[in-house]
Amino acid sequence: MSQSNPNFLQQELRNHLKEKLARDEIVSSMMVRLVRGVEIVRIAKTAGFDSFYIDMEHCSFSLETTGQICMAALEAGIPAFVRVPANTPEYITRVLDAGAMGVIAPHVRTADEARAVVKAAKFQPQGDRSANGSLPQLQYRSFAAQEANDAMNRVTMVIVMMEAVEALERVEEIVAVDGIDMMLVGTNDLTAEWGIPGQYDDPRVAAAYEKTIAACRKHGKHVGVGGLGSRPDLVEKFVRMGARYVSTGTDLGFLLAACTAKAEAVAKLRV
Repeated sequence: MSQSNPNFLQQELRNHLKEKLARDEIVSSMMVRLVRGVEIVRIAKTAGFDSFYIDMEHCSFSLETTGQICMAALEAGIPAFVRVPANTPEYITRVLDAGAMGVIAPHVRTADEARAVVKAAKFQPQGDRSANGSLPQLQYRSFAAQEANDAMNRVTMVIVMMEAVEALERVEEIVAVDGIDMMLVGTNDLTAEWGIPGQYDDPRVAAAYEKTIAACRKHGKHVGVGGLGSRPDLVEKFVRMGARYVSTGTDLGFLLAACTAKAEAVAKLRV
C-alpha cells in the first residue's frame, strides 16, 4: 500500500508501551542478551511482558541479528528497544532503521549528551536523523516524507540511562531535554561508582530514585527501574514512589534460574 491509506499512521503505527506510560500505568520489560533467534519475541509476548530490549552494550549480537528480532517484534505487536553500545548516530539511527521502536542510551552524563541522542534518533524538526525511504515500522509503505517523519518522531522512544554520579547531580537538566521520554536508573553501575557495588540498601540508592522521580515528574517524563531484578521489595518501593518502567532481568538469568531450580529439585530426590 501507499499514501492511499493515510489512516495507517494514526491507527496502526503505535507504541503501546508509550501509550501505557502516558496513562501512568506500570509496564514490564526484559533484557535480551542470550537468545539470538526470533523465538525470544514470542516468549516475551507469551510471558506477558509489555516490551523487551536487546542489550547490545553487553552482548555480542550483530546489527543483523538485532534487526531480525526487532522485525519479529513489530509483527508480534510488542515494542522492542535497543540499548546501544555507544551513543553515536552510527548505532542509534541504524537500530531504529532496523525496526526498533526506541533506543536506550547508556552512560548519559550531561544534558548536551542527551540532546545528541535525541538529535540522532529523531527526524527534523526534533533532530537530524537521516531520511530513509522506507522503514519496517511503516511496513515498508510509502508516505509523504513529512507525514512519515512526524509519525516516527511520535512513536519512537528515547530513553537515557542515569548510572553515574555526574548524571545524578545533573538529573533535572538532563530530563528537561526536549525529546527525552524516560530516564532508566542503572542501579548496578551507580552503586559501583559509589564504591558499593550491589549494596542496594544503601540510603543513597533510595535518595537517587527519589531525586530522579521528582525531576521526571516535574518535566512530564518517566522513570525506569534497572538492575534490581533480585530485589522485588525495592522494585515495589520505587514503583510506589513513582517509577513506572520495570526492567525485570535477562533471558540468560531467567533460563539459568529455572534450570538451577530443576536440577536442585532432582538432586534432593531420595530412593
